[in-house]
Amino acid sequence: MKLSKREGLFYCLLLILILTPVVIIATATTTAAAVNMQNTDGMNVVSRTEVIEAVMAYMKATYLGEEVDYPEKGELRKVACSHFYQGRYPRIIRTATGENVTIYKPLKRIIVLNTDIAEAIRVLGADDRIVGISDTIAKRTDFFPTISKKPVVGGWREIEPEAVLQLEPDAVFAYGTWPGPEYIEDKLPPSITVIRLDFFKPEELREGMKTFGYLLEEEANASKYLEWHDKYVGEIEDTVSEIPEDEKPKVFLDKSGVDSISERKTYSEGTGMHQLCKLAGGSNMAIMAELVGTYPAVETEKILEEDPDVIVGLSRKGGYKTDDETEIEEEYKRVIGLPGFGNVTAVECGRVYLMDGSIAFGSVYPVGLAYMAKWFYPEKFEDLDPQAIHQEYVDKFCGIDFDVTKQGVFVYPAI
Repeated sequence: MKLSKREGLFYCLLLILILTPVVIIATATTTAAAVNMQNTDGMNVVSRTEVIEAVMAYMKATYLGEEVDYPEKGELRKVACSHFYQGRYPRIIRTATGENVTIYKPLKRIIVLNTDIAEAIRVLGADDRIVGISDTIAKRTDFFPTISKKPVVGGWREIEPEAVLQLEPDAVFAYGTWPGPEYIEDKLPPSITVIRLDFFKPEELREGMKTFGYLLEEEANASKYLEWHDKYVGEIEDTVSEIPEDEKPKVFLDKSGVDSISERKTYSEGTGMHQLCKLAGGSNMAIMAELVGTYPAVETEKILEEDPDVIVGLSRKGGYKTDDETEIEEEYKRVIGLPGFGNVTAVECGRVYLMDGSIAFGSVYPVGLAYMAKWFYPEKFEDLDPQAIHQEYVDKFCGIDFDVTKQGVFVYPAI
């Protein structure tokens, strides 16, 4: 169909509008499944004629005052976008609060502010799109040998606006609720999209990765990851589901990374560690003792009173960066050496364990889950090999040469 000059002008102006970066800010955790995914199957493709008719109606109503049915500007943008990208865009994901994030074009230049998202992007095979990172990621040269060399735009808590602008990103990825908008969104122009995602909660990770794969047009890689995820998580869930509640071990989840002997901090509902414990078949002492808060402080006397069957501490003394167990061993000794702990069932039975945070959260969490399940039920999971699962994850999704049987410190004592 041949266009008149007027129609051609309208069409070009509309496409310019569509392809200009649009600010869509998610103000909450993004974990729910994507919507409008039928576009990826070629549906909802809009013809050139439909685009022209839509823009003409909009122009007549808006600028000529004619009484005609016409689409709102947002719908007009979606119509043109669907035509231009043959139904692949726009892509919409829904946040946990019900708010939607709409992306109108492929995300080719990405800035990432936290390690969980960086790891997920690498799992999905899209790490070549990362153009900027936070200083936290830059320090992880062991685990992100390539990504860590990207330009630094500040920290995960607060960005340097000029550094972001120089990289001309399509999107900036940050945690769901923190830091607040005043540290990120308010510092950037409306031409840069800020997308807030959380990947540190195991119960939400599966749908989160599916959504992320859709958002980045990496559905095939997301499916490959989910096949691996479901194989091991499903096996653990099937076994745990048959265990009566009154037979599940009482678990104290130790958060303290300090030398306090009078009180410790722990993990309650809403935290990744609590979810990991629950999925592995443990009963979190913080819930059973009705402790208040997400990370409640608990006196050591209360721990003695509750007498947990198992103690699992989250450590930051190991990981991919070191092969030396000295620091995590010292941390372990501090825990079992707390006043009165010699009489705690977990200590008496040798069921105190430390897990490094590098395997507890994000897309690698099935590894941490496997360790925890084996600690809770060694007989039921006799054939489960967390170390082999970890190596499989590294080989399939990390793109690094790393032998977890010889390198790194991920749990203590080692299985």
